[in-house]
Amino acid sequence: MMNSRPAWLNTMRDGTKVKHLLMTGRAFSLLSLSSMIFFIVLGAAGSLHQQSTSLPIHSMRGFSAAVSSGFFGDMLQMEMPSFHSGLESESFTNKEISTFLIRTLTSINPNDPSGLLSAELPGMQNDSFLIRKGVGTDTNNGPQDHLPITHPPSGAHEDDDLPYATDGPDREETTPQPEQSTQPTPPAPSDKPDTGKSKVAFIYHTHNRESWLPELDKESKDASSTTKNITLVGKRLAEKLEDEGIGAMHSDTDYPSTIKDFNYAYSYKYSKKTVKEAMASTSDLKLFFDLHRDSQKRKYTTIEIDGESYAQVYFVIGNKNPAWKENEAFATKIHNALEKKYPGISRGIWGKTTGNAEYNQSLAPESALIEIGGIENTLEECYRTADALAEVISSIYWEAEKVSGKE
Repeated sequence: MMNSRPAWLNTMRDGTKVKHLLMTGRAFSLLSLSSMIFFIVLGAAGSLHQQSTSLPIHSMRGFSAAVSSGFFGDMLQMEMPSFHSGLESESFTNKEISTFLIRTLTSINPNDPSGLLSAELPGMQNDSFLIRKGVGTDTNNGPQDHLPITHPPSGAHEDDDLPYATDGPDREETTPQPEQSTQPTPPAPSDKPDTGKSKVAFIYHTHNRESWLPELDKESKDASSTTKNITLVGKRLAEKLEDEGIGAMHSDTDYPSTIKDFNYAYSYKYSKKTVKEAMASTSDLKLFFDLHRDSQKRKYTTIEIDGESYAQVYFVIGNKNPAWKENEAFATKIHNALEKKYPGISRGIWGKTTGNAEYNQSLAPESALIEIGGIENTLEECYRTADALAEVISSIYWEAEKVSGKE
């Protein structure tokens, strides 16, 4: 005789199973959602951490450059009781806070309206960010790129792949060679150190025709020249380094006339080959300087020191170089030494993240792009600055050699 279960009991058991399945599904969904949120947050945190370690705008250097010296000194004093800032205390206004936060989150500077359009109009892009201030630096007037009369073709970028010279059946490959200064090197005094026959500094010019309006014909509206240009300042720097016992090589290659089918958009690709050839010619090279002329007006690029006018300098760091912090450390040494001996001559150190934003600086840690003066400075003012640079660069070099025991 078979036992029969009541229908209501079977229905209850079926309902319990369904309820159990629903609860299991709900728990699984919650677990999946929680895991997804966890990994999204983890990924976002990793991205922010990578930004903070790779770009100066998200770093403490960027913050310290964005706020006043007095406010930053107050911050340090709160964290380190033994530290006493000698600077006058200054408040951090709501406007400054909002400006810093907006620029940190969006890389757009609210103080520069053109930044709102730069993402859509590449020609307006000015992504310079102050890493380290100079005396009286105006953060709204950073270095400006030189724009030639002949503009690069639409869509061209300096970091695109391009042969150094256009190949063809009846074309010869043209390769600019680094040239040493033709000026005789005066013998260094016996009490001064000397690198002897070793060349340790290399000076070159990616935009070699950059000139100054006061040095050209009054009718000229383009501050560029095939003869009277930034290469003269590089030659002067090489000569003065030699006077300080630093063996120097100087390249004054005129790329527009040397490179067949020259394209301004690929200037750094051309100069990179020049640097590599110089490095291949001697293993002694350690210091690399790409000298430029800024495009700012005179009031932003000139300082008077002891009754003499000097062209001010900017150091530009390419943040696409993974090892940019090494270049920044090198530039900082020169910046600090300049500010100590010639207060106000350095406008600071700037980082760039778009465009070329590498500037051949990945080739060597002690490599710097230096903007000397602007379109309204004179050659004589730039010469004075070159002399100051040679003085501090040689001091830094010999001090490093002394520490390493090589002197």
